[in-house]
Amino acid sequence: MKPQNLLIIFSDEHNPKVLGAGGHPFISTPNLDALAASGTRFTQGTTPCPICVPARASLATGRYVNEIGYWDNADAYEGRVPSWHHLLRDQGHRVVSIGKLHFRGHPGDDHGFSEEIIPMHIVDGLGDLISLRRGPDAPVRGGAKKMIGQAGPGESDYTRYDRNIAAQAQIWLREEAPKYQDKPWVLFVSMVAPHFPLTAPPEHFYRYANRQLPMPKQYAKAERPQHPHLADYSSTMNYDSHMKCEADVRRALAGYFGLVSFMDEQVGKVMAALKETGLIENTRVLYTTDHGDNNGARGLWGKSTMYEESVGVPMILAGSDVPAGKVVTTPTNLVDVFATALDAVGAAPAPSSGLSLFDIANAPDQDRIVLSEYHAAGSHEAIFMLQDARYKYVRCISYPTQLFDRLNDPEELRDVAADPAYAPVIKRMEEALRTRLDPAEVDLRAKQRQAEVLAAAGGWDFAWKRGDLPFSPPPGVAASWS
Repeated sequence: MKPQNLLIIFSDEHNPKVLGAGGHPFISTPNLDALAASGTRFTQGTTPCPICVPARASLATGRYVNEIGYWDNADAYEGRVPSWHHLLRDQGHRVVSIGKLHFRGHPGDDHGFSEEIIPMHIVDGLGDLISLRRGPDAPVRGGAKKMIGQAGPGESDYTRYDRNIAAQAQIWLREEAPKYQDKPWVLFVSMVAPHFPLTAPPEHFYRYANRQLPMPKQYAKAERPQHPHLADYSSTMNYDSHMKCEADVRRALAGYFGLVSFMDEQVGKVMAALKETGLIENTRVLYTTDHGDNNGARGLWGKSTMYEESVGVPMILAGSDVPAGKVVTTPTNLVDVFATALDAVGAAPAPSSGLSLFDIANAPDQDRIVLSEYHAAGSHEAIFMLQDARYKYVRCISYPTQLFDRLNDPEELRDVAADPAYAPVIKRMEEALRTRLDPAEVDLRAKQRQAEVLAAAGGWDFAWKRGDLPFSPPPGVAASWS
């Protein structure tokens, strides 16, 4: 494969079902749809963890969360484990990030980039300390009401930040990219939409608010599945308790859909600069996100669950050596970005837990197993998910196992774990999980590390007095605590 530049466009909390190219009935994402038409779309993309900080650490290192030990939103990547950015920079490539990273960000931390432009890192290098209390005594998160209450038309600190990210990306492509012609460069453009707050620019919000949006699936209380983890999550991250009527739900959905279309608009600006400069002829493009969002399905909002809306990610690869208009069903994961980045620019390979998306795109569909895991806010115990081409296996420590037959139940509405006909599948999945990790050991190791981080930060009293931060502020904006 000829070495070429790589542009990675990364969003935050993009539900893979909310994409025109993915078959959504009314979402407007013309720029992402065009990218998918010109390249390959991976329909079973997953995140290694359905929450921001661990997912981004895995993206950087090509390793699953249990392998690297960045468990939650208070224990962020600081450069300890080599990343693809480190490896490419050390091999002489220019590797630049623009926008949200959500790394630790202490003075002196080396995250591996040649340059970080307007980066967003975790607040004070400490992040979400309140999330480190994970048992039955975990407090109800006060930020949930604030985030839901902000749903509506307008501009937020995040939309203004994303506009600046897209602007800086255009400037870099026009003014800086031509300077680096000896070796291919990598530009990582990382936006925050459609992450909360659900405040969408009016032209995008009213595109959806002015129509009768359908209610989310299994939203009625009588239809919602019952599982201890869902009860734990809902009692801590109690978003839906602030929805007083169907109009509130539709307003939140219009905000989210509007932010997806807003994000797509920014993608279009960056892609236009790539084309107008002629760089598109020598640049491959990868689009994906850190995790999804439940969007009210089953009464859930935010991420942190193993349902497709939360754990799934859209994933699109385009450029030379990538089949055009292809749809791939082989399961993929964000850990695959590591090998993909090295492949794209012709760098020397390095070990990781993933595969190159170029290899997957150019091969027949495979029955591969990928992993996701969760050890953060709203969970009393570790949750692991294995997904192959057909089945999703969700394994907790003491809570009931779940199994979804996604061939016959693509919306994951029926847990078939108790059906004797699926016993061989559960046995096979459990064996596959055990070859990768010991669930109890990983759960204990995560909780021990979280206790250490909390103690080092000043203990629970300090964390509680510091407050509940609904989301990290962009550069130059003061934190707004609840």
